[in-house]
Amino acid sequence: MTQRPFPGVWLPGDDPGRRQFAVLAGEGGKGFALEGGGWFPQVTVAWETWGELNAARSNAVLVLHALTGDSHAAGPVAPGHPTPGWWDGLIGPGAAIDTDRYFVVCPNVLGGCQGTSGPASPGPDGAPYGSRFPVITIRDQVAVEVALADHLGIERWAAMVGGSMGGMRALEWCVDHPERVGHAVVVAVGVSATADQVASCSLQIRAIRSDPAFAGGDYYGTPARPVDGLAIARGIGQMNYRTAHELQSRFGRSPQAAEEPLKGGRYAVESYLQHHGDKLAERFDPNTYVVLSEAMNHHDVGRGRGGVARALAGVRVPVTVAGVASDRLYPLELQHELVQLLPEAEPVTVIESASGHDGFLLELEQVGAVVSSALS
Repeated sequence: MTQRPFPGVWLPGDDPGRRQFAVLAGEGGKGFALEGGGWFPQVTVAWETWGELNAARSNAVLVLHALTGDSHAAGPVAPGHPTPGWWDGLIGPGAAIDTDRYFVVCPNVLGGCQGTSGPASPGPDGAPYGSRFPVITIRDQVAVEVALADHLGIERWAAMVGGSMGGMRALEWCVDHPERVGHAVVVAVGVSATADQVASCSLQIRAIRSDPAFAGGDYYGTPARPVDGLAIARGIGQMNYRTAHELQSRFGRSPQAAEEPLKGGRYAVESYLQHHGDKLAERFDPNTYVVLSEAMNHHDVGRGRGGVARALAGVRVPVTVAGVASDRLYPLELQHELVQLLPEAEPVTVIESASGHDGFLLELEQVGAVVSSALS
C-alpha cells in the first residue's frame, strides 16, 4: 500500500471503498483548459453510485457535495470511508432521493482529496502538485462533471441536487448546460460570492498559509503537517456555518469541564471549535481546503456573461431554491435574489433551523421534503 503523506488524502493503493474511478481527457481528448489559464491533459475522477441506471438512461440524479464533502454522500463508516455519508438518510430505498427509482451519482470534485485529481495528486513529473496545482473555478469543476456524465453515457440528468458549493455547481450546469438538466435543486447559495463570504474564506486561507508547516503548499512527504492552520481555518468557518444564538444557548460562558479560563483553561465554546478543527485535520487536505475555498470566492455566474441577471435570464431549467432561515453566511436574501432572476424558479422554500448554514446538512427531514417534492 502506498504510504500516505498524512491522514485525509485518498491515494492509489488505499482501500477504494465504494469509489469508482475514471481518467478523463475532456471533449475530443483535448484536456481541460481552465478559466485561470491552467490546463490539465487529463483528470482522474472518483465517484460513487446508488441504484440502477435504467435502459433509457433517463433516471440519473447528480448529487453535488459542499466544501469538505466527498463522493461518500450516503452509507456507513466502512473500509475506505472513515466517516458516514454526509447526506446519509437522504439517499436510499424509499428516501427523498429514492434509489429504487433513481440512479444516483456523487463525484468528488476537481481539487478534492478523496480520489479526484487535487493538490496531493501526482503531477506530470510524478511528484504531488502541491503549490503547482493551478487556480480552478466552479466552472472548471463543472467541465469535469460534464466529462464524467459523457463517460457514464448520461446525456441528461433527471435532476441534480447541491447545497453551498454544490449549489454553485448546479447553477453553473443550468447556465452552461441547460439541455442536460431536467430539474435543479439548489440550497443555501447565491448567484455570486459576496464580500462577506470572500472575507471569511480569505481569512481561512491565510490561516492555513501562515502555518509554518504549510511550506508554501509543498508539505507532502515532510515530517510536519500544517494541521494547526487548517484547524484554525475550520474554527473560523464553523463560526459562520452556525449562529450566535446557537453558540450562546449551547455554551454561553461555561468553562470546558473542570478547566479554569482565568488560569489558562478554555471556555466550552473554544473547546468546541478546537474539536471540529482537529477532527477536520484528520480527514482533509489543507491544500484542498485552500483550492476549493478560492474556487468558491471566484463563484460568479455573471462573469463573462454580461452580469448575473443576463446570465440567468435565459435559463429554462425548472429550479427549486431553498435556504436556511438562520443562515448568516448565505442569508435568505440571496436565495430570494436567485428566484427573482431565474425565469423557471419556484418561490424560495425556507428551512427552519437553529444551526445556520449547516442546516442544509442537518435538517434532513425538511431538506428531504424539498428534494422529494422537486423530484416528483
